[in-house]
Amino acid sequence: MNPRRTELLAAGAATVTVVLWASAFVSIRSAGEAYSPGALALGRLLSGALALGVICLLRREGLPPREAWRGIAVSGILWFGFYMVVLNWGEQQVDAGTAALVVNIGPLLIALLGARLLGDAMPPRLLAGMAVSFAGAVTVGLSMADDGGSSVLGVVLCLLAAIAYAGGVVAQKPALGSASPLQVTTFGCLVGAVVCLPFAGQLVSEAARAPTSATLNMVYLGVFPTALAFTTWAYALARTTASRMGATTYAVPALVVLMSWLALGEVPGLLTLAGGALCLAGVAVSRSRARTAAGPVPVTTPVPRPEKASDPS
Repeated sequence: MNPRRTELLAAGAATVTVVLWASAFVSIRSAGEAYSPGALALGRLLSGALALGVICLLRREGLPPREAWRGIAVSGILWFGFYMVVLNWGEQQVDAGTAALVVNIGPLLIALLGARLLGDAMPPRLLAGMAVSFAGAVTVGLSMADDGGSSVLGVVLCLLAAIAYAGGVVAQKPALGSASPLQVTTFGCLVGAVVCLPFAGQLVSEAARAPTSATLNMVYLGVFPTALAFTTWAYALARTTASRMGATTYAVPALVVLMSWLALGEVPGLLTLAGGALCLAGVAVSRSRARTAAGPVPVTTPVPRPEKASDPS
């Protein structure tokens, strides 16, 4: 396939991912009012695993190769399982701004782990873009933070979520070298669901009395921000570095601000808008490539040839 076409498809897949992950913010707020953190994570993962399982059967994907299972298992435990539970729990302890601020340490950790464990390059544009985006995430977080709305437990939980997210991404990257994005996502989701099975009793009891809107939001979280978005993420990750993909997720805070404005009527302040603009600008810089400047053609001075000695005869 043409390298340019591959790059465009990967960028499109990454865009689908960040838009759906941003939309999850609205759904989590609705479903979280009726479901506890563990039950919400399990219901989301079961919905996602069911959707992915049907697609795998239709496409006859089969089981991933043996060498991919280590990465799938680690990412399933850390990212699909542990991350979703502690993030749901953490967002109940702190305000949305503080949660967004702490969790956005994740892309920085991905870059550091990717450079250390995967040998990812750290070009200046990537570093500069991540710095700009992180500054934007800090601005958004501070502008949305409520005074006295945070707890030490909530901050620690969000920090653990960021660490689990980074570890899951870095573990997933090698698995994509031998398994398809759909296989990695499907079986990672299944591993996460198994990890969350201790919350099955809570899920059953809470689903019996939860409003339909909350349950539909939970199913939406499983089918779209999990099944679809994690698959498009894996597709894009297989075609670029973990560091660049991590930097791309800095677009999420800006999209969350926009979607909260449109869907929830939460009008953002100027500081929040400025932070969102910084997030998007940083992503643009981090994903851009330096152009090779065409310098002037060097003029070479011809080397004079030694004159032949004249024939003495």
